[in-house]
Amino acid sequence: MLNAHVGLNVTNLENSIEFYTKVFGLDPVKVKEGYAKFLLKQPGLNFTLNQSNKVEGNQVGHFGFQIESAEEVLSQKERLEKEGFFARDEMDTTCCYAVQDKFWVTDPDGNEWEFFYTKADAEVHSSTASTESTTSGTCCNN
Repeated sequence: MLNAHVGLNVTNLENSIEFYTKVFGLDPVKVKEGYAKFLLKQPGLNFTLNQSNKVEGNQVGHFGFQIESAEEVLSQKERLEKEGFFARDEMDTTCCYAVQDKFWVTDPDGNEWEFFYTKADAEVHSSTASTESTTSGTCCNN
């Protein structure tokens, strides 16, 4: 595994970018409409902010692990399925301004964990195919 991943829902992206830029001591590596991404080297963390109209209760959109290769995504998926988990996959999908291979598993409390490999950057937040396959309708806000 390459980096831990946290996707946080926020109501004011600009204020959140300012706050986390100060907290992490670095600027985001990507800022798009309704989205910002920070990559921390130590600890290895892919931290994203996803703008939401309303935020209540748990502020976390999802957790995840950024994987080093498409092959490792499939290997991790197979491993977890053997452990009895249902894995919802989204291969070759556009999500969070990136083309990705990914799958999701859900913990007992309903928290979703994403295992993903980023193939390339994209100019759109998500494709129609990727938004239809997620529960909330927005790929990064699961």
